[in-house]
Amino acid sequence: MPRLLWAARTDVGMIRAGNEDHFAADAETERGLFIVADGMGGHAAGEVASEMAVKIVRREMHDAGDVASEAAAQRMRESLLRANRAIHDRTVSETDKQGMGTTVSVLLASTAGYLIGQVGDSRVYLLRDGALRQLTKDHSYVQEQVDAGFLTPEQARYHPYSNVITRCVGAGPSVEPDVYAGTTQAGDLFLVASDGLTGMVDDRRLQQLLMARVSPERMVHSLISEANGRGGLDNITAIVVMVVADGEATGEFEHTQEHPVGGH
Repeated sequence: MPRLLWAARTDVGMIRAGNEDHFAADAETERGLFIVADGMGGHAAGEVASEMAVKIVRREMHDAGDVASEAAAQRMRESLLRANRAIHDRTVSETDKQGMGTTVSVLLASTAGYLIGQVGDSRVYLLRDGALRQLTKDHSYVQEQVDAGFLTPEQARYHPYSNVITRCVGAGPSVEPDVYAGTTQAGDLFLVASDGLTGMVDDRRLQQLLMARVSPERMVHSLISEANGRGGLDNITAIVVMVVADGEATGEFEHTQEHPVGGH
């Protein structure tokens, strides 16, 4: 029977004074919930938004049922809508929270399938059979330009508006989450990450790092070190989830967490 191994860590990066990323990683042997939120807004409001989103989604998704069910997909959408409403209400009632919001990427994974909820430009990737695929689609200005044929993906990486997002949790009274689903198999590796990682490390380098035969803990360390080595311009959060065959990668490959759950 396959099982899940995972590691999660967040890092302030090389430039920022504080960390507006939050994450959660709640996992057992055959199932786990993994969340990355990257907040925005002045006066530490981004930190508040990302923490609220993680707490609400975590609470709403903890008993979501069968990963492959429509009920779980609906719960995923509703959890993000609840987080959106709660955060937006605070932007209305508290003047110092005006303009705050957060990206949210949620991965509910089991040894049989996965379910993803997505708002913003944090990302979920899948490495399978040596090929890395971005499962989520960025809600960003440059992604819209790529879709329209005005920019190449390479041009988008270095565009001055590459960090402008077109959808986030909390900015308005409602939001439209993307929900994705698929099957998992032994050997799969998922990466959930904020753009502090993916904005500094391109997909080709991510693929090389994720193909290393090392524990999830060492992999997360290497991803964050790589982003910091390239400038570390933003907060960096990475969660690595491996689906391993029973009896494989025992010993060193134990699930680890480099920061308190939901921490920043």
